[in-house]
Amino acid sequence: MSCEPEKCGTLPACEGCPSNTKEKKKAPPHQSGQEMKQQNIKKVFAVVSGKGGVGKSTVTRLLSAEERRQGLAVGVLDAYVTGPSMPRMFGVQGGVLGDGEHMLPASTVTGIKLISVNLLLEEEDSPVIWRGPILGGVVQQFWNDVEWGDLDVLFIDMPPGTGDVPLTVFQSLPVDGIFVVTTPQDLVGMIVRKAVKMAEMMHIPVLGAVENMAYALCPDCGKKIYLFGEGETAKQLDALGLPLLASMPIRPETARLCDQGMVEMADAPEIERVVDVVLQQLK
Repeated sequence: MSCEPEKCGTLPACEGCPSNTKEKKKAPPHQSGQEMKQQNIKKVFAVVSGKGGVGKSTVTRLLSAEERRQGLAVGVLDAYVTGPSMPRMFGVQGGVLGDGEHMLPASTVTGIKLISVNLLLEEEDSPVIWRGPILGGVVQQFWNDVEWGDLDVLFIDMPPGTGDVPLTVFQSLPVDGIFVVTTPQDLVGMIVRKAVKMAEMMHIPVLGAVENMAYALCPDCGKKIYLFGEGETAKQLDALGLPLLASMPIRPETARLCDQGMVEMADAPEIERVVDVVLQQLK
């Protein structure tokens, strides 16, 4: 029998409502008390932004690909339910399989495990028109009802802002830390502060920030061209006591590879410090 999302907040056509599994554990101290399934995942990191359009999902993809190159077992949970793009960027197609009790995540070319609502839709361009409680229920199912297996790290690609889904993730899932993605514009201070304050309220450490679209590279001489100005992000982060872990350029080649579903082939040396922070957290 299929579940009814409007009644229980579960995913469409999930057999037998496996979210009722008895395999549960008490939530960590920073969570709301919601009981969630015990998963064999060493560390969980959320990639967040205070607003949309800063390239947060691209940073999540590049970071997960770089960690996979380090030999880690990596998963990506696409919590951007109303604007999912992970399957297309990773070149993953088709639906999600199951073992009769759990959903099985899709696997990318390099072996990154992936779950996204777009893998559950008949057409990838179908809009997801669900209210907040259902969106939160979907994210919880992506944890409880997916058999992730043994992972070193799970990255959660968050929707922008501080709404229902981020609140659900921070209160229900065992998030070990967050990375904030921003751009070098005048609003950066306010945007970063919103994300940081929410993390503080949820008692989740902010591990650092990534400045995306920091500059463009001249195709002829390689000179850095700072389209939005230089140094504002670092100044704002210093005031918050947070490290700027990476300044990433606008790189047309990365955009092309994402469009072609080949993001795992993209070169992103600028995020080396972010990769190192994740590796340190695993020690």
